[in-house]
Amino acid sequence: MKKVAVISLLILLAAQAALAAGPRVLVLGFDGMDPQLLARFRADGAMPNFDRFLAAGGDLKSFGTSTPPQSPVAWSNFITGMDPGGHGIFDFIHRDPKTMLPYFSASEAKGPTRFWQFRDWKIPRGGGEVKNLRHGTAFWELLADHGIDATIFKVPSNFPPVECEARSLSGMGTPDLTGNYGISTLITDDPPEDRDPGGGRVVSIYLEQGRFTADLEGPPNSYRQGDPPATVTVTGRVDREAQAVWLEVDGHELVLDRGQWSGWVEVSFPMVPLLKSVAGTCRFYLIGTDPLRLYVTPIQIDPVKPEMPISTPRGYSKQIARQTGLFYTQGLPDDTSALENGFFDDAQYVEQSELVLQERIRQLKPELDRLAGLDEGFLFFYFNSPDQTCHMTWRNMDPSSPTHAAADPDQTERIRQVYEELDGALGLAMDRLPAGTVIMVMSDHGFAPWNRAFNTNTWLYENGYLKLKPGYEPGDVKMLMGVDWSRTRAYAFGINGLYLNLAGREMGGIVQPGAEQQALLAELKTKLEAVTDPLDGRRAIKTADRSDQVYHGDERAIGPDIVVGYYRGWRGSNESALGEVPPEVFHDNMLKWSGDHCIAASEVPGILMANRPLLRTDPSLVDMAPTILKLFGITPPPEMVGGSVLEKR
Repeated sequence: MKKVAVISLLILLAAQAALAAGPRVLVLGFDGMDPQLLARFRADGAMPNFDRFLAAGGDLKSFGTSTPPQSPVAWSNFITGMDPGGHGIFDFIHRDPKTMLPYFSASEAKGPTRFWQFRDWKIPRGGGEVKNLRHGTAFWELLADHGIDATIFKVPSNFPPVECEARSLSGMGTPDLTGNYGISTLITDDPPEDRDPGGGRVVSIYLEQGRFTADLEGPPNSYRQGDPPATVTVTGRVDREAQAVWLEVDGHELVLDRGQWSGWVEVSFPMVPLLKSVAGTCRFYLIGTDPLRLYVTPIQIDPVKPEMPISTPRGYSKQIARQTGLFYTQGLPDDTSALENGFFDDAQYVEQSELVLQERIRQLKPELDRLAGLDEGFLFFYFNSPDQTCHMTWRNMDPSSPTHAAADPDQTERIRQVYEELDGALGLAMDRLPAGTVIMVMSDHGFAPWNRAFNTNTWLYENGYLKLKPGYEPGDVKMLMGVDWSRTRAYAFGINGLYLNLAGREMGGIVQPGAEQQALLAELKTKLEAVTDPLDGRRAIKTADRSDQVYHGDERAIGPDIVVGYYRGWRGSNESALGEVPPEVFHDNMLKWSGDHCIAASEVPGILMANRPLLRTDPSLVDMAPTILKLFGITPPPEMVGGSVLEKR
């Protein structure tokens, strides 16, 4: 005990000395790191740097997530110190109540609306616009306003990045060059039956004496009538005996053996001959030659010549590329769709996701060294790997998964491997940063199995809250097309959101604000929280949170009226999230996407660790912005609803 007390005193004295000159603060963001998994892996001896950190006087606590625990919601809580009622991000998907059409919640891109016409060409009169839809002030804006050197590396929900003096690189929410959130390409002479899978594109080719050509699609060409995609031609020659392929792409020549990745290839998509082109980057992976299966990553925004805003200052992304090489600029670079669509098997997906993780670790090192050289400064550095890995490989380690029998037995330890590598990233930080640096490690939520899917709209239909037009049956409805709004009182959109068809808000609203609205909310909450799964008779829904009781702020009115939170094992279905009404209320989740966190917040807390005592008894994401600001002596603005985790409540 005396040794521990002496170590704690030395840490406190070092911290006081450092703060006298100005704090140096690092926050490592490990998306989706789960307290139960972390405890298991620590018990197995797989996390030596976490143990070293805690043995030196660090503190570790369960960390409250957002309602709902969806990444864009959670990281917006972190960024602004507000809940969704303040920052206005409630789900991955929002709906326009005047049209009932969905839209991506975090950002909006608009092209030019006026043109000069000339035959097949059109010349834009004015530029387009990319807008970040998150409300509130990012904490690093306040750091920059006070002259603090701040770097924000790939934080989610920051596309386009907030314009300020901080160095920042946008993360989750950043599209590929086509404006989508990750469209990879499979070039093959043996195409699958489904040639238009979600998140992927199949290019069918014919081999003539081993040779082929194929087009890679880039961004829409807004200079041409109809906005056709600009393309780059890939020319190839297949040697099946050698199991290799020769490629020529936009002046670059490549030779790949079976199972080999190329480096990054710079490609230029012509828009107007001799006048305008758009730069992108991609990598190739030769899956096999007989049949030919050639994978191409989603076309990335070129960090050296970015077509869209991805960093502040604009040259920061170029600086990163010069330091550590070209990189994935897409917000979620692990290609989950390639695994779901069958482009990859489990081992190939793991190989691709490992490329992402190693790329991120290479990028961490110079940022740590830069922070170490500052007298005062802040660095946030983000890793997406635990989140994406748990989503896609949970079924491999969990016998309760409906798809476990078909899982890859060689990948049962992949989640553990990722945790071990992140333990190594923490070790890098501890070894490279001077004594006295404040180091914090956090995750935005934990993880759980997703075995059963709940079709919220189907439940509403079967219980009389949602009505269909004559001639429509469950299974016919897409994007809520076919819903009879003159008789519908409630509907669902998004993974966790349930809305009333409120008069004066929805285009065909019939529920009257006031007493009728309040009675319906109370009735729905009671019934939802009593729902049981006929498979085993257990309750599926833990909480049906009323937004007027859990949210604070002026943006509360645009969000759902009820947030449905599930027990571990259940989650809202993808079909219902997109406004469908499937035939059954419950079904097995047969996707490879087998782990999830979009459930009740109390079921999936994250983790918070610091080399300072965590004095707040129930820390949560909204506390991080005030904590960071107070470390630098800055008073948090009144709209921030949390407090410092380093102070008692």
